[in-house]
This record gives sequence, structure tokens and C-alpha cells, in this order.
Amino acid sequence: MSNFQNSQQQAPQPQPQLPYEGIRVVEFTHMVMGPTCGMVLADLGAEVIKVEPIGHGHDGDNTRKLLGSGAGFFPLFNRNKKSLALDLKTPEGKEAVLRLIATADIVSENFKPGTMKKLGLDYETLKRLNPRLIYVSLKGFLPGPYEHRTALDEVVQMMGGLAYMTGRRGDPLRAGTSVNDIMGGMFGAIGAMAALAQRAQTGKGQEVQSALFENNVFLVAQHMMQYQVTGKAAAPMPERISAWAVYDVFVVKDGEQIFLAVVSDTAWKIFCEAFNYPDLFNDPRLVSNNDRVRARDWLIPLLRERLQVFSATHLSKVFEKNSLPYAPITAPHDLLKDPHLQSTGGLAPVELNDGREIHTVLLPLSLNQTRLKVRNSAPHLGQHNESLLSSLGYSAEEIEKLSHPNEAA
Repeated sequence: MSNFQNSQQQAPQPQPQLPYEGIRVVEFTHMVMGPTCGMVLADLGAEVIKVEPIGHGHDGDNTRKLLGSGAGFFPLFNRNKKSLALDLKTPEGKEAVLRLIATADIVSENFKPGTMKKLGLDYETLKRLNPRLIYVSLKGFLPGPYEHRTALDEVVQMMGGLAYMTGRRGDPLRAGTSVNDIMGGMFGAIGAMAALAQRAQTGKGQEVQSALFENNVFLVAQHMMQYQVTGKAAAPMPERISAWAVYDVFVVKDGEQIFLAVVSDTAWKIFCEAFNYPDLFNDPRLVSNNDRVRARDWLIPLLRERLQVFSATHLSKVFEKNSLPYAPITAPHDLLKDPHLQSTGGLAPVELNDGREIHTVLLPLSLNQTRLKVRNSAPHLGQHNESLLSSLGYSAEEIEKLSHPNEAA
């Protein structure tokens, strides 16, 4: 090997630039939907500055203090961001945030309709300050008859058909996570990306809108289409007529549960051979998948009886060996020990504001076979006041007053 080749091999490679490095986002968000939008852009490299309210009884984003199912919101959806804490109800705080927005590419917000206009931070006002600004508004409903309503993820799941489909008939049930909040935020980020691409052509910004209700309707669109195509309304998932004969949760040895699927005629042959069921494979009533679907009322109870003698571990090994789909029934906290997530880097350490280290979940994508990292844990309240305000031309004394408005008063 030549010295040139050797030096080429050993030369340090430049770190790949993230797609949105150099893009500045200023967000006025709380809870899940708005912060998700900012998190996606932040993970992709944007500088995302979270403006948090202080003074007049405020002590930052209320999500910081949530308990129960909301306890993980702040550290999950606010990683890779900076925190700027200001009292926007004072002229000084308002002036500081306007200076910041003048330097921004994107502003995002998810407050009730009219809130940003009262603060003088609505799109019509800000686009006069910064015509290149992209303004992402994340709401409960897109403009229309419902736009005045207060929406929550569970509200739109109930009115948008998702809870009907998830639960049993007469027993609507919300999905087990904040699907509309998270996806609504993702669509807001997609809209911002599209607006950035269009701005590169036109030089002008625009308003982007995303909404919980419309997101939920998109999620159930397949069932709406099914009704129009077949003339039959979709049944709730617990009552659905499956397209495949074997596609169910089975209770097996020691009461364990496992999901098993046999979704094609080839798979049925493999399944019957693996478990030595020649009687089922040769049964003329079970020749095709559609035959087996029609026979589900007696076939599934028979399979439940036969398979209950096996452990879930044994069934997993047989199904995996034969490339048949299967899944253990897993609680979310058990995924923290999932070997696939651990080996592929899908979990990353973050530090809570109280100093504890936990693990978070990365975006479910890779760029050039590389997962998008957590560069910074969720910020402390006002952690970046000094650096950000200094860059906007404020003196140390002015920064102190802006950062502690109650003391200044």
C-alpha cells in the first residue's frame, strides 16, 4: 500500500452535516403536538429555541411539572432544544422575542386560536417583520366550523372514528398513546420542510397549518374508503372480519400470550408441517386463505386448543425458524431492554433536569445508515437566556432584568 493510500485511509473524515443545520426555529409550544414538530426539526439539525413564559404566575412550560402519563412529555419532546425564558406581557420581553424572530426561519405555536394574536405574535403581524418567515400553526382543527372548539387527542379520537374502531361496539376506546398529537406535530414539521423548499424558489415564507382532527381523519381514511368501495361499514377492530385466517392473540402454556399470524397459502403449508398437522393441511374446507377465513368460527378454537400446550418461547422459536410472523405481547417499559433496540442504537441516554439519567427513543429513521442522535437533553428553564440575548445585542444588566422580571419589578 502506498503512503498516499495509507494517508487517505487514516485521514479523519468530516462529520456529516445534518439536513437543517443553519435553520433557526423559534417555538411557542407546550404539551405534545407543538413540541413534537420542533423535536423533529431539532433532531434533523435545526437550532430550535423554546420560548417559555415567566412572570405573571408563570414558571416555564407547564409540561415540565406534569405527573402520571404526562411525566415523560417534556424530556422526550424537548430534546436538542434551547430554552429562552421571557415575560411576553412586558414591553421588554416582547421586544426581545421580536428581535429573535427577526433572525428566525420558522416560528411554530400550538396555543388556542387567538392567543398569539393577543400577544402580537400572529403570522399576519410577524410576516411584516420577516417576509421570509415560515409560520407553523398547530391546532385542534383546520379553519372551519369547528375551529373555535378546544380539542385534545382524546376528543378528536372520539369524534373522528378512531375510538370507535379501537374499542368494542358500544365501548369506544382511545388508542394507547398520543397518536394525533405526535402525528399532527410530524405533519407540521413536514409542512415546514415543504415551505423551506418553496422559499428556496420564491424567497417568501408562508403559513403552515396542521390539526389534530384532520390528522385523526387521515388515520381512519382507510375505513372510510372501505365503506365507499364495499358499501359496508367497517366493524370495530375487535369484531373485524380479518383478511387472514390465522391472525390472532393466543393464550398458551402458563397463561402467556403471543400473537401468531399465518397469512398466505404457502405459510399455511409451512405452519402445518412445522406443527405436524396433516389433518388440517389436507382438510378440503381449508384449502385457500379465503376458505380458512370462512372457517374461522371453528378453526381458531381448534388451534387455540392445540397450541395452548406450548410455551410462548417455543412458539416464538418455531415461528422464527420458519419465517412466520409472531410477536410477544410486550408492555412499553419492557422495550427498554429490547435487544434489537439496544443493538441498533434506537435508545439513547438523556439527563433529566434533576440530574437523573434515563433513556429516550430516537426518531424511527436513519440517514446514510446513521440514526439521528440526541445532541442535548431537554434544557433547564432559561438555560440559554444569556447566550441568546447576548447575541441579540443585550447587555449583561439587561439580560438579568429580562431573565428575572419579578425581581426587576
